[in-house]
Amino acid sequence: MIEPDAGRARHWQEVLKDLDCEVETADSAALIDWPAPEALRWLAILVGDGVPDPELRGLAERSKAYASPLPLLCAGSRRERAALGDIPVLPFELSAHSDVLCELLRQAMELRTRTHSVPPLLSMFRPSGQSPAIRAVHRLVEQVAPYDTNVLILGESGTGKEMVARHIHERSSRAGGAFVPVNCGAIPADLLESELFGHEKGAFTGAISARQGRFEIADGGTLFLDEIGDMAPAMQVKLLRVLQERTFERVGSSHTRTANVRIIAATHRDLESAIAAGQFREDLYYRLAVFPVQMPALRHRLDDLPALVTHLLNRIERMTGVRVHLSVRAMQALGGYHWPGNVRELANLLERLVILHAGQIVDVQDLPERYRPAGLEPVRAGKPAVAPEPSNADLPSDGFDLKDHLVRLEQRYIREALARADGTIAGAARLLGMQRTTLVEKLRKYRLTADVA
Repeated sequence: MIEPDAGRARHWQEVLKDLDCEVETADSAALIDWPAPEALRWLAILVGDGVPDPELRGLAERSKAYASPLPLLCAGSRRERAALGDIPVLPFELSAHSDVLCELLRQAMELRTRTHSVPPLLSMFRPSGQSPAIRAVHRLVEQVAPYDTNVLILGESGTGKEMVARHIHERSSRAGGAFVPVNCGAIPADLLESELFGHEKGAFTGAISARQGRFEIADGGTLFLDEIGDMAPAMQVKLLRVLQERTFERVGSSHTRTANVRIIAATHRDLESAIAAGQFREDLYYRLAVFPVQMPALRHRLDDLPALVTHLLNRIERMTGVRVHLSVRAMQALGGYHWPGNVRELANLLERLVILHAGQIVDVQDLPERYRPAGLEPVRAGKPAVAPEPSNADLPSDGFDLKDHLVRLEQRYIREALARADGTIAGAARLLGMQRTTLVEKLRKYRLTADVA
């Protein structure tokens, strides 16, 4: 990011931080420490509105030295692409919020990967949230991603195990290769061998042509074996051989092929109990569990609920063009639910709410009954949900300045949220049901500090 204005630089850093981006900053283009082509991990260059045209043209020329030119995200700029040659220019308004910038980063990633495979700086599959439990997962992913070590992801159904597997893949040196998922519990045992290793023509009834297996398709990339705990014992033996020798044969063939793949497995089952019951091979378990990653259940990371809701609603909006907003009371109700279906259940709920309440504010009465606090009466069909009026909401006889009243009310709630959150902005933002960057902007607007309470 090149932004000579220190205040705007801090603002964009906050926005990009909320999008899980790592940011390198410079006051001017002349101060950029350009990496060698083989070490380039940048996704794009964000250019502030105060960067002069000569510097902008110099950035475009320097970007051409890379196999895949770096797109320029120009804040407040309406410069034509023609002025910068073949370098993609993605302009955006200075007032743009994080959703707009997220979409621009997605476009930048598409532009980069069309011509050159690069480890993306913006992780599209990084689990959302900053709770201690999910931060531990982030640390483990960053530690293991650069290696070809086998990884076993453990956790309840719906916790996002495949997302973490994809995140490991995209942060690895195999990111340019394929990520191939296989649900071992969804494929019949007698077909799984052919699915994994492929088969030759005539190898069995119905094999009318030769077919590649998932190991071949994933060559040079990552093979994700989901629900590995449901794999039949006979298939476990064959998989163990591949992990030990890194070779395999198609069904009906004696030709040995090399398995140049990284294995990431996942299960919701307790494999150690399955080993004790004779249902899972101990030697296979230790081959797979070289580096275990435990995914926390959503009920154990409820601090991440606002971030997850924002992330999922952003994703739904990008897919459908429709959005809803959840009231503070609705968020509080969701925070009191036990979430047996974890993040998958949350995603399904939000998709349902978008369909039912497109473009509206969803209050607690609009939630399905199971998510509402006990004793809350459902809203009659056709009646809009409204929040209860405060007890002192009577209009004074001589009237009053509503705008000024709302400003003072907002400031009061911000102070109270900061006090409850011990002065932490992230904690106060969660209590208020807003993004951290939004609260930071309001603190600047009202000239408040995190220690106002």
